[in-house]
Amino acid sequence: MARSKDPTAARPGGRTPGDRGARLSRSFGWLALLGVVLAVAGLVGLVYAGLATLTTMLLFGWLLLVGGVVGLLHAVQSRGSNFFWLGVVVAALNLAAGVVVIRRPDVAAEALTMFAALLFLTGGVFRLVGSLVVRGPQFGWTLVQGAFGLLLGILVLGGWPSSSQYVIGCFFSLALLFDGLGLIATGIGGRRVVSLVQPEETVKTAEERQEQSRN
Repeated sequence: MARSKDPTAARPGGRTPGDRGARLSRSFGWLALLGVVLAVAGLVGLVYAGLATLTTMLLFGWLLLVGGVVGLLHAVQSRGSNFFWLGVVVAALNLAAGVVVIRRPDVAAEALTMFAALLFLTGGVFRLVGSLVVRGPQFGWTLVQGAFGLLLGILVLGGWPSSSQYVIGCFFSLALLFDGLGLIATGIGGRRVVSLVQPEETVKTAEERQEQSRN
């Protein structure tokens, strides 16, 4: 008489499709929870834009410091190579920039806001000119993008340096908000897909049990 086999024994670790589906569903749930945290942080940052700007600049300064230390250690490990002094110079610049940003975050925010305004102005002008010259299939969308970038650059530059107190924080908070909303959508969508696929796997497992019991 043939011995019936346990359907879970043929799978690695003895896990059933239901177990894997539950773990995958929990993973998507944690992803959605992370999205909620990021979205809430983005909303709080939009309300307290000045504090968000200060936090962003301090975080940016510490990232520069950490990057400078890591780059310096990497340059020391690769001493004797052709890129040793280049690595030392880049690491020193990162360290110096990190110290300046941490000591004077307000001045760093003004400089970064000025750079962002010039970037918006340049990008807007190039998009406007490019859309008028090329007139491709995306003419209208490119024209709107160019006009929006140009207007945003003029507004930021017109209110500088007082605009530096909230512009960086607003941009960072908006990035957190949209990233959080994207993670929430991914987590909820993933849980729905898992809930749709899991019953099919359960039916297949039941059919396998019936077939093995016949043998």
